[in-house]
Amino acid sequence: MVPAVYVLFLREYGDREQVLLQLREGTGYLDGYWAHAAAGHVERGESVFDAAVRECAEELGIAVDPGDLVALTTLHRQQRPGLSYKDHRADFFVECRHWSSEPRLMEPEKAAALQWFDVEDLPTPMVPHEAFVLEGLLEGRLAPIHSIGF
Repeated sequence: MVPAVYVLFLREYGDREQVLLQLREGTGYLDGYWAHAAAGHVERGESVFDAAVRECAEELGIAVDPGDLVALTTLHRQQRPGLSYKDHRADFFVECRHWSSEPRLMEPEKAAALQWFDVEDLPTPMVPHEAFVLEGLLEGRLAPIHSIGF
């Protein structure tokens, strides 16, 4: 099973709430789709929260205190049922509302854009399992664990 962590950045902007998303490019997986601003595999010997902090630094050039990360949900999914273990995923989603400086695109070979969007006006297309979690949060229907693709 492949574990990954996704960091959902939210901020208040005037009277609106906004989410920070990146436009995937050059990865070979859902390029041209909007996705969470920071995400990646949890490395061997690393906690989910340590991985989230590392991904924020690597992808956005910002420091995040692990205490500022709030667990949202875990998504257990199969990308393509019946295939290899690489298609069997455990995705940990965390929310972040406090960070050190202005996020910036640190890996331009993997993302074409980094942009804030009003949560009521999300871009399309979005990576489907990431959209599932974001929409679930906004609609108040997130459970501690969800399963997709079984």
